[in-house]
Amino acid sequence: MEPFTERVVEIIKGIPEGKVMTYGQIAKQAGSPRGARQVVRVLHTLSEKYKLPWHRVINSKGEISIVDYESRNLQKELLESEGVTFTSHNKINLNEFQSHGHNSLMEFGL
Repeated sequence: MEPFTERVVEIIKGIPEGKVMTYGQIAKQAGSPRGARQVVRVLHTLSEKYKLPWHRVINSKGEISIVDYESRNLQKELLESEGVTFTSHNKINLNEFQSHGHNSLMEFGL
């Protein structure tokens, strides 16, 4: 596994229940500030294999990015079951629910 991918997997695994992180935030903490699309790729290809809490990853606006209606509703239900609330516009208050994850790459020995 590539180092960036490995870091992304570890960051996502570390998102606590009832908290969320954004694609861009994860990419930045994994060492690639412009790698948000790569985070999407990791989630898409490795969530099942590594049992990643994929539902805790949202976009920078505090919204669920999944287009598929059923998957979108599943993500919302999973987050709500962990205590995450949504505004009337289906947004998550990042000030309240955003995890700050790993604070530096030093945690990965970099």
